[in-house]
Amino acid sequence: MGARLSLNNHKATNSEQSEVLQSEPCKRQKTSSTFWDENPRIIPTLPDEISIQILARLPRISHFNAKLVSRSWKAALTSGELYKLRKELGTTEEWLYILTKLDGEKLMWYALDPTSRIWQKLPLMPNVASEDGTRRAARLWNMVGSSSIADAIRGWLGRKGALDQIPFCGCAIGAVDGCLYVIGGFSKASATECVYRYDPILNSWSEVTPMSIGRAYCKTGILDNKLYVVGGVTRGRGGLTPLQSAEVFDPFSGIWSEIPKMPFSKAQVLPTAFLADLLKPIATGMTSYRGKLYVPQSLYCWPFFVDVGGEVYDPEINSWVEMPAGMGEGWPAKQAGTKLSVIVDGDLYALDPSSNSDSARIKVYDHQDDAWKTIEGEVPIRDLTDSESPYLLAGFLGRLHVITKDVNNNITVMQADRQNRLDSTPSTSAATLGESLQELSETVLGSSDNIWKVVATRSAGSAELVNCQILDI
Repeated sequence: MGARLSLNNHKATNSEQSEVLQSEPCKRQKTSSTFWDENPRIIPTLPDEISIQILARLPRISHFNAKLVSRSWKAALTSGELYKLRKELGTTEEWLYILTKLDGEKLMWYALDPTSRIWQKLPLMPNVASEDGTRRAARLWNMVGSSSIADAIRGWLGRKGALDQIPFCGCAIGAVDGCLYVIGGFSKASATECVYRYDPILNSWSEVTPMSIGRAYCKTGILDNKLYVVGGVTRGRGGLTPLQSAEVFDPFSGIWSEIPKMPFSKAQVLPTAFLADLLKPIATGMTSYRGKLYVPQSLYCWPFFVDVGGEVYDPEINSWVEMPAGMGEGWPAKQAGTKLSVIVDGDLYALDPSSNSDSARIKVYDHQDDAWKTIEGEVPIRDLTDSESPYLLAGFLGRLHVITKDVNNNITVMQADRQNRLDSTPSTSAATLGESLQELSETVLGSSDNIWKVVATRSAGSAELVNCQILDI
């Protein structure tokens, strides 16, 4: 699972650990190669059927060292059969994967084992950019310099030169069937259809079937163990143009299939042709909720964004319907053009930045009342107005988590104290959710304690948060 990092993440410490880990297997192979060659079984004194049962119960954090024991152990620990057995035994573990961006151009992935609180660095993603692509990117920016879409993307990036510096600039991220997927983005000044997959079992990246069209800044969601992609922008004759199309990837067959495009019905009823041409529709988020895909939408002409609710894709009827009014109108925005949410135990949560520069509020959607309800208690978040992603949301171990950076530039993973403060049991009725919120409110108001606790940190320096995903392996 990549290079192992200490909690303090000092460079010297990392280097020393790397040297130790690389030298250890050499010593072991010299002293034990003959023994293991003569005993091809996983554990020489046991049948492999029992040995694999033992290995399936090992914590994932110990797999790195366990692979050094022998070739048979490494083969077993990198086989799909062992991880199928882990699912059957109920020994899978949820890890948090965080994508960061350093100095506006270098993308790095880190994995956190929440049990041991040990971080691991993933291998670098393949570099699909080139110096020639950088020059073409600069020409593209000059060509579409007056485009409101180009300006919007510059605004999302926070810097005008980002496209021609960052491989995977504007890529989307998804996680399905135990793997991470990096989808589209800009490469050589064009929106690419390329898709890359990270397999945590093999600890490596590989290219998989591309999308039907190049996309950047598209939105992703998981439904029925399939990866859905909607919207984004692509390069057209007149520059960068928004997309209404959508498609779905089946990780088992490796095939992309088109689904009906988003109607953007609110954009079709603008009063004048001038406004219809001026205001461009975009998808600002996507989440899988109650068996459907919910996509909040906006109309924009940079730097102005107008929320127009959203649309819902129902896979059973293979069509889009309008999002409930209360859901679309009240969905909190992380920043202009971006709406973030997370599902925890079947409930939909979002973070609403407050007017206070160092705090925010959590909201939960009540589908019975079609309303977002604020949970009492503030989330301590720094004012990161210059950051592309000042915070991320994640749901794992049955709890809500907020990932942000603290005053010391450390990545901080905060967990809601569900047992005492936050009841995120799936809502079966409006009364149930209302009672939960009332109990939570009374608990928080009756205590001066913070409902959030820090469960992990690591030094990040100037690196910015980009995305986070959960893999249950």
